Amino acid sequence: MVEAVEKLTKKSEDPSRWYLQLVRMAKLADYGPVRGTFAIRPYGFAIWERIQRDLDDRFKATGHQNAYFPLLIPESYLKKEAKHVEGFDPELAWVTIGGREELEERLAIRPTSESIICDFYRNWIQSYRDLPLLINQWCNVLRWEKVTRPFLRTSEFLWQEGHTVHATPEEAREEALRMQRVYSDCFHEMLAIPVLTGMKSPSERFAGAIETYTCEGLMGDGRALQAATSHDLGQNFARAFDITFLDENQERVHPYQTSWGFSTRTIGGLILVHGDDRGLKLPPKLAPTQAVIVPIWRGKNKAEVRREAEALYAELQIAGLRMEVDLDEEHSPGWKFNEHELRGVPVRIEIGPKDIEKGQAVLVRRDTAEKEFVPREGLPERLRTLLAEIQENMLVQAREFRDENTRRAESYGEFKEIIEEKRGFVLAPWDGTEETEQKIKEETKATIRLLPDDVREEGKDLVSGKPGATAVFARAY
Repeated sequence: MVEAVEKLTKKSEDPSRWYLQLVRMAKLADYGPVRGTFAIRPYGFAIWERIQRDLDDRFKATGHQNAYFPLLIPESYLKKEAKHVEGFDPELAWVTIGGREELEERLAIRPTSESIICDFYRNWIQSYRDLPLLINQWCNVLRWEKVTRPFLRTSEFLWQEGHTVHATPEEAREEALRMQRVYSDCFHEMLAIPVLTGMKSPSERFAGAIETYTCEGLMGDGRALQAATSHDLGQNFARAFDITFLDENQERVHPYQTSWGFSTRTIGGLILVHGDDRGLKLPPKLAPTQAVIVPIWRGKNKAEVRREAEALYAELQIAGLRMEVDLDEEHSPGWKFNEHELRGVPVRIEIGPKDIEKGQAVLVRRDTAEKEFVPREGLPERLRTLLAEIQENMLVQAREFRDENTRRAESYGEFKEIIEEKRGFVLAPWDGTEETEQKIKEETKATIRLLPDDVREEGKDLVSGKPGATAVFARAY
């Protein structure tokens, strides 16, 4: 019998090693031949597809359409918006040869698509009747990262990027905030991750934006993760790319734009928020497999148990549940239990000769390891209810962890101590200056993750002593 040869490191003992092991052992991703590139394996991609489908439905429900734009961006396009090219310049990868000929102009592999999309919008938008223009694209991008980690920070990654155009600044601002809410709802309802929402500080804004709104999650190791962002671009790109339209007064004016994005780094966040010493722990709404049936047989009863397991599998599939039945004969039931726990399957269904005799099955929760004996005839309904309970419990647990690891610092000494020894989110007044922000970053490696939506308490900055408003600090990925 072939058994597992590698044991998963405990998350509490070495979170970094645990994470890298888990990505490989759960068959989520594998390293590519070029630094910072990764192959997303079928199980990892199935998780991404579930997220993608949920978000795509939300986008379309808010009036957006999908399109696709070119991968290669002429250097001259990037240079049109000075802050934009300055912000991305260290991360750009260039194509300089096509076939065997040196190109007259360098082409950047898209790090994001504002510049190439604006060139199309310049021709597509002529009148106020063409607005609002609400377009999203699903694609890959490339940013030449120095330090990489699967999903969390990779040179090439998958994402969606929305790009919208509006007649007024109010419409653009509302769009940027609406998409932040869409992301926040997806995190809470689908991924069971309770993100904080707010604005980025000016130094942390997207290059070329007048405001950046963010969703920030707290990972299991106490670090923050920027999970999704939405940007109010004002007229910066419209002016740079000469996008104009005739308004209702027949005057030619520049429109207002937004962009917003959500990437595969979210899978890394999902692992870090919910994973434990036994492996992944997937929310039922997101899990590619919501429940796996593991038949337990011995010798003469094998055929009967196998037949009952297959019948139960068909019944639960018909009931609309995403199911697997593990009929592998090479491994023991114990090995299978560990394997499916590692993969994060929300519920394991055990069925053996005694269960068949009693007309029942055993349900085992991945989140709490609790066992429950359920009559066969009521199984589909109970399983559906149980999955909803698990989804809610995972959100509650993640929220409790976040709240327990969110602290207010009353002095700079206390701030440093929390960041170094406890980590998590730290609330403290900030005087609004980049000088103070940079000093804190240099001395503690903590950055301002956001200026929260719902907290505007005044106080004195812990560094400068000047009046300030509450900011949320943390060390981040």
